[in-house]
Amino acid sequence: GRVGGCSLRLARANPSRRIESRVWHMGCISSKLEERKTFRPRWKSEEPVTVSSLQKLRDEFWDTAPHYGGERVIWDALKVAVSAPDAESAKVILEAAEVIIAEPDLSVCYDQKGRKYDLPIFTLSDPINVLPDD
Repeated sequence: GRVGGCSLRLARANPSRRIESRVWHMGCISSKLEERKTFRPRWKSEEPVTVSSLQKLRDEFWDTAPHYGGERVIWDALKVAVSAPDAESAKVILEAAEVIIAEPDLSVCYDQKGRKYDLPIFTLSDPINVLPDD
């Protein structure tokens, strides 16, 4: 089967060989993020939003996301990864947490147990019409 654009054949073929599975997943992550230097999507907010209100929205999301499922350690890794300065740093962070990237912009990821983590676009980048705080 396919999870996040990557076949799980190798992981299933040798379920007792965790290291082989991890290396394979890391290759999957690399192929998704190395295509681009940045993973930040360009988008426009329906209503212009200030920097501080955007940060408040992000803080609320990260505070509540673990309550909707998944592992807190994965949510924490995703939060750090989306704050990374570049795609390479994000990739290293997510590899360490064994996160499988399904979308190059990090909007959809999976953990090793197959649980899905959806990240709203406002957590990934600022909208092109963000307003400075007055």
